[in-house]
Order: sequence, then structure tokens, then C-alpha cells
Amino acid sequence: MGLRLLGCLFNVPTAVIYGSLSLFVSILHNVFLLYYVDTFVSVYKIDKLSFWIGETVFLIWNSLNDPLFGWLSDRVFLSTQQSGVEISSPEVILKRLKALSYNGPLFAFSFLAFWVSWAHPGLQFLLCLCLYDSFLTMVDLNHNALLADLAVSAKDRTSLNFYCSLFSAIGSLSVFMSYAVWNKEDFFSFRIFCVVLALCSVAGFTLATWLLRQRFETEGKVKWDQESTLKELYIEQPSVPPEKRITLAEYLRQLSHHRNFLWFVCMNFVQVFHCHFNSNFFPLFLEHLLSDQISLSTGSFLLGISYIAPHLNNLYFLSLCQRSGVYAVVRGLFFLKLALSIIMLLAGPDQVYLLCIFIASNRVFTEGTCKLLNLVITDLVDEDFVLNRRKQAASALLFGMVALVTKPGQTFAPLIGTWLLCAYTGYDIFQRAPLGNMRSAQPKLESNAAWEPTLRQGCFYLLVFVPITCALLQLLSWSQFSLHGRRLQTVKMERQSLTQSRSQEIKTI
Repeated sequence: MGLRLLGCLFNVPTAVIYGSLSLFVSILHNVFLLYYVDTFVSVYKIDKLSFWIGETVFLIWNSLNDPLFGWLSDRVFLSTQQSGVEISSPEVILKRLKALSYNGPLFAFSFLAFWVSWAHPGLQFLLCLCLYDSFLTMVDLNHNALLADLAVSAKDRTSLNFYCSLFSAIGSLSVFMSYAVWNKEDFFSFRIFCVVLALCSVAGFTLATWLLRQRFETEGKVKWDQESTLKELYIEQPSVPPEKRITLAEYLRQLSHHRNFLWFVCMNFVQVFHCHFNSNFFPLFLEHLLSDQISLSTGSFLLGISYIAPHLNNLYFLSLCQRSGVYAVVRGLFFLKLALSIIMLLAGPDQVYLLCIFIASNRVFTEGTCKLLNLVITDLVDEDFVLNRRKQAASALLFGMVALVTKPGQTFAPLIGTWLLCAYTGYDIFQRAPLGNMRSAQPKLESNAAWEPTLRQGCFYLLVFVPITCALLQLLSWSQFSLHGRRLQTVKMERQSLTQSRSQEIKTI
């Protein structure tokens, strides 16, 4: 029975095993996002100053650790030659899998550190956030880098991303299960639930990375045997002059001349801003636009569906990508966002059912677009590899550099959103005290306060004008992005030819 089960595991497709890694991240990360603030504020009673100090330090570390870890991981791949030693593709993949096999379980254990009080709340908050984000970054960087390293063709990468979305959707179910055990007064059941999730994640990371390593260690051994044969055949090999490693400053200079990279990060910065704006203000929109119009269960349903629907919706988007290409699908989503926002603006805030659909679809489509952009980054990895004649594609490093430029959008989203709301209506969400004529938001008083801004009006205008502005900026920058169609096919052919030519030098002997 055991041998049969082991045989079945070895026959599981690589794309399925790769996608399952998303499950072991999402079952923990969704619970973390929902409860970590409430836990420290309501259970551990952290003071306001310590909370903001922790968030500020976390913001800085969260922005810097992506390029830092990416540079430490991939700096060896940047030079075209290094003492004549060739780095094979299986070795790169094994390096990423080894990093995942260590950092995956450590990420799960760092998740547990939030749910037990073991230090002063301010100190624990700061240490837990930085530790958790460090291991999460290492997992994300290596997992995303494998998307570029395991496949070059758009079809194969789309297949890998398909299983990531499928398993992420399954992982989102942990959010629904957590509602049954969440209790601020009695934390024991929730802690047990978190321990079970963490153990499942540790077991999953260990098994998945072991299965993938078994497959690529075999391929790497064949490569090693071929190189040993080559050394025996060539008694006197011409010396290959070593090329010095590229410094970080030189790499940044190369990126500054990478036109498509620059246009992409401009577009993605706006996308990250919009994704986190929706996440931050989703409860506020439900409270002030729909709370009097819909039941509590309907509001809970909208909140729950906003977590799982983007993953399921992405499965359909990926099938579209296979037929029309990622560029066309992303551009279509930008036009759809713009059209829906204009329709909602013209319809007004009193169309309750249309407002429910718009609030939910706005978040679902925006999150879905974010999940497609990893495919675009892998194409940029290919172009960077071809333009700079890399020894190996610096996948993790490029993902890290994208994160460095775009992650500040996470901070600007709540800052700009709250500033716009306060500037228009005078409402300060931190004080929870409406100023001026906020109470005039009730429908029966709207006729008497037609010339006075209300909180409901402010939320509605914020809801529709932010996606309109984001869509226009994204369409402008996306129109300048040229890595699609014939240009993309040429880049992929060049990368495949460069990779194959190096391996054929050995195989022809």
C-alpha cells in the first residue's frame, strides 16, 4: 500500500506539485492578513505608538528585503562567464527547491509566533512582522522564480500558473474555517487551529520540494556525467578568461535601460496601489454604502467571495491567455475596469444591486489582474536574459526589483484614500468622529444637503473615481509596453536557442 502511494506521488505532474506550493502559503497567509492586527490590538492590547513604529519599520523592511534576497540569490547568474564554469538549468532549479525546503517550514513556524504572547506587545509585533515577512519573501521569490526557470513557453507557464490559482483558491477556504474558531475572549481554539494549519504547511512544503528535487537531481546527475565525459575527451582545453561579476550598480544601470521593465513597473505600481486600496476600503464601502440596504449575511458573503473568487476567476483568465496572450487579456481587464466604473458613476449610489456587483467585481477583477502579472514578469526575465547575455536567468532578482519599485503602492493606498476622504467630507477614520455635516448622509436629508459633501457621497466618489484614474494611467503605460506578439516570440526563441546551444556543446561530443 505504501509503495503504491509513493508510486502515485512520483507520477503526479510537475505543474501540479509546483502549484501545490501555493496552497501551503495561502492557508496561512490569508489567516494572517485577517487576524494579526485584531489580535495585537484587541487581545494583546498594543499601544498606538508601538503599533505605528512596528508598521513603519515593517514598511521599510518589506520594501528592501525583496531586492536584497533576490540579489543574494541570483548575483552569481549575472555574469556571462565565471571562471569557465557552466551552471546548468537543473542546478538552478535545485538551488531554488533547496531554499524552499528550508524557508517553507520556517515560514510556517514564524506564522505561529503571532498567536502566543511571549514578549512586550510592541516588541513582539515588530519582531513577528519582520520575521514572518522575511520567510514569506524567500518563499515567494523562489516560488515565482521557478515559474521562469521551469518553463520558457507561454503555454507551459500558463499551465503552472493555472495550478497555482487552483490551489490558492483551495487555500482560501482556511478563511471560512477560521470564523468557526475565532474568539477574542477564548483564544485556545484559534491557537490549535493555527497549529494544525502550520503543521499541514510544513508537511506540504517538505513533501512537495522533496518530490521535485528527486526529479531534477536525476537530470542534474546526467548533466554532471556529461561534463565529466567532456573533461576526459579534452585533455588540453583552451583557458576561458574569467569575467568579473556584475556589481549591483551595474545591474541597476542595465535595468534603467530596460525599457519594457520601466513601463511595466509604472503600470504595476498603480495596480498594487489599486489592489490594496480595495482591500483597505472594502469594509468601509460596505458599511457606508450598503449597510442599511443589505443584510449582514449578504455583506459577509461579499467579503468571503472577494477572497476566493479572484483565484477561481483567474482560471478562466489563464485560458484566455493561452488563446489571446497575457498582454491582450490584461489590456482588456483595464478597459473593463474603466467601463464598469463609468457605468457605476452614471448610475449613482442608489442602485443597490448594481453597487453590490460593482464593489465585488472591482476587487475580484483587480486581484485577478495582479495574479496574471507574474506571467509578464517571467517574460521580462527572458528579455533581460537575452538583452544582457546572462549565464542564467536572474529570475528571483528581477522579481525582487519589481517588488522594490511597486511595494510602496501598499503604503500610498491607505494614505491617499484616507486623505481624499477627509479632504472631501472632513471624515477622519482614525478618530471615528464625523465632522461638519456628516449625518446628512441619510436619504431623507439629501435634498436639504444637496450642496454639502456627505460621507456616503465621499465613499461613492472614492469608489468610482479611483478605478477610473488607475485604469487611465495603466492604459497609458501599458500601451508603451512592447514585449508581446512577434517581439515576445523572438525573445523566447533567442532564449531557447541560447540555452540549447550551451547544452549541445556537450551533447555533440
